[in-house]
Amino acid sequence: MLNVVLYEPEIPGNTGNIMRTCVATDTKLHLIKPLGFSLDEKYIKRSGVNYIDKCNYTVYENLDEFFVKNKGTYYFLTRYGHKPHSTFDYSDTSENIYFIFGKESTGIPKEILKPYIDKCLRIPMTDKVRALNLSNSVAIVVYEALRQQEYSNLLKDEPHKSKTFIED
Repeated sequence: MLNVVLYEPEIPGNTGNIMRTCVATDTKLHLIKPLGFSLDEKYIKRSGVNYIDKCNYTVYENLDEFFVKNKGTYYFLTRYGHKPHSTFDYSDTSENIYFIFGKESTGIPKEILKPYIDKCLRIPMTDKVRALNLSNSVAIVVYEALRQQEYSNLLKDEPHKSKTFIED
């Protein structure tokens, strides 16, 4: 199972977009407090559209609580990682995979990253930006894992119109 972990997220619009991505990809979301917003704020609802109530998510008081309650393989997304996100093998659909993303302003603290240096990854980019938007980064990494899993359990045809809609 794929999991997205947001460590102390600050921007409600990003979390709303991530919730929508998690619903679309059947990915569980884990939110580590403190949150920089309330989960019932209008910004969350606006960016998550009508999908937030379908999002499978859990809120934790701190990172220690998250680690105690969730076992699997942890990957940390950080601009300080030395390996591209696409170089890791996420193809085992029976494995619990956790992609951990830091807060928008400062990322994940070095003290947390250091013991997991071999599982720190980055999305390659130019030197013209410090980092991509958090919700974009989540989508990029989740879809790379899903690609490796051949989009297991996801629809490959549009379910709301006919399969031949374009040809009709």
